[in-house]
Amino acid sequence: MAFIEIKQLTKTYRMEEIETTALNEVSLRIEKGEFLALMGPSGCGKSTLLNVLGMLDKADAGSYTFGGEEVANLNEKKRSILRKNNIGFVFQSFNLIDELSVAENIELPLIYTKEPANERKAKVNAMLERMGLANRAKHYPQQLSGGQQQRVAVGRALITDPHIILADEPTGNLDSAHGDEVMKLLQELHEAGTTIVMVTHSEHDAQYASRILRLHDGMILQPSAAN
Repeated sequence: MAFIEIKQLTKTYRMEEIETTALNEVSLRIEKGEFLALMGPSGCGKSTLLNVLGMLDKADAGSYTFGGEEVANLNEKKRSILRKNNIGFVFQSFNLIDELSVAENIELPLIYTKEPANERKAKVNAMLERMGLANRAKHYPQQLSGGQQQRVAVGRALITDPHIILADEPTGNLDSAHGDEVMKLLQELHEAGTTIVMVTHSEHDAQYASRILRLHDGMILQPSAAN
């Protein structure tokens, strides 16, 4: 059984009299430990697909199984619990909280899980070391480079030991040097066994993935393997 499997997934957005099909009967299997890149032009449905995979949005029709559990018809509360316990998110804009230090930003998801303070501190310190940010623990986001900010975001995504990382244009706001730094970090996570699904416009970044899927008009085109 695949780690994630979606079948005939459809998602349509309606604004006044305009109807846009973001996902058109998409079917996809993602294996545990895979690094998948989703590519395609703006408006092709790749971010919508990522949001559905991340349980931030619901499809209008179709099946979505996550770890063997059908989630397409779960209510928001159940989807939220499943999302919190299994999924880490990395965004193009980092989404860090300026008023919190590096350590506090990384710690934030653990507070929502109500983990004891001493256990949170130990996990955060270990993550700071893992991300190469131990000497930046008390700094604030605006005191960091873009690459360092994205490392904080990745650390925050990983702190709850998620089963999958969903990354939406993780290098989109970075120069090439800092972008490569983040992509090498994602590659290391993949090699350590983390499942990753990444939306990207960058052919260069996509080559870090083990598989590339290209979307067009809400449909998946012929699959291809990364080099």
